[in-house]
Amino acid sequence: MARIVGIDLGTTNSLVAYMQGETPAVIPGEDGSNLVPSVVALDANNQPIIGNSARRHLIETPERAVYSVKRLMGRGVEDIQDELKLFPFRLADDIQPGEVLRIQLGGRSFTPPEISAFILRQLKRNAERFFGEPVSKAVITVPAYFNDAQRQATKDAGRIAGLDVLRLVNEPTAASLAYGLDKKKNGIVAVYDLGGGTFDISILKLHDGIFEVIATNGDTHLGGDDIDNLLITIALDDIRGDMGIDLRRNPEAVQAIRKAVIDAKIALSSQDSFKLDLELPGGRRYQREIRRALFEQVAQPVINRTVGPTKQALKDAGLKPEQIDEVVLVGGSTRIPKVRQLVQDLFKRVPHTDLNP
Repeated sequence: MARIVGIDLGTTNSLVAYMQGETPAVIPGEDGSNLVPSVVALDANNQPIIGNSARRHLIETPERAVYSVKRLMGRGVEDIQDELKLFPFRLADDIQPGEVLRIQLGGRSFTPPEISAFILRQLKRNAERFFGEPVSKAVITVPAYFNDAQRQATKDAGRIAGLDVLRLVNEPTAASLAYGLDKKKNGIVAVYDLGGGTFDISILKLHDGIFEVIATNGDTHLGGDDIDNLLITIALDDIRGDMGIDLRRNPEAVQAIRKAVIDAKIALSSQDSFKLDLELPGGRRYQREIRRALFEQVAQPVINRTVGPTKQALKDAGLKPEQIDEVVLVGGSTRIPKVRQLVQDLFKRVPHTDLNP
């Protein structure tokens, strides 16, 4: 029987995994990283670059790079006017009403499934290098709220990438399966998914080992990126106030600050303080100690924005928090202790956190 891989095609990052006995295991990429950033760029020869190496093109040649394309899957021009205000995407000039979206990259244009296919193809290559054999069959996760057009667009992306997509699995169902909650036969599960750019809350009913999504809610523009942006603003204001240097129009410097504050965010999830130490243009250094209390103060408004959708999902499901049997945390931003505390307070129970979110 041909090997089947599981793929999380994410808004911010994607990954490919397989079953190692009874346990799912993530397959690393060429650079050793488990995550492939969902970024696609074209080089000077119009050849696609995917993942970490494509990220620098977001700074240097933004007109030749695209990210967060998952938001555009299966949607028409009339659906995405709000998205275009938030992202520097340029649509092809000759798109007719009702036609599939095409995004302009350099001198070429691509549909969202074609761009997603580049990411899927990279994940397929990672798996083939890992196993030393062809991989052609996959199960891909999608948000529970994806409609038929968005699901079909995901299948199309798989086909373009040379994958036979055997099944699409709702992301909250995949999270519950990873924890083996299907073995329980019956119960109610809440899946709280706070990633880099999106927040989803799903309430699932488990009956005889089968999951049914009974309510979903969320915010497609809420995640760890918002916390990063607040920390970057603090650093930029500090540098301007203390040194008289305004780096807002210096993309390379802003990107260096972004990397530093992400390192700080990760460190402050497990320690009480972190020292930012950055070399600025002109050889001067910016140094600042950030304590967890300040970090939590900055992050709190972002984290609090998850409360409304969570309460609405419970209301739509006709349930009270104490009727939820299990709570699962998904997404890198749920590593933040303040997020875990909020979820525990909301559901009045300790959430599952044993697996890498």
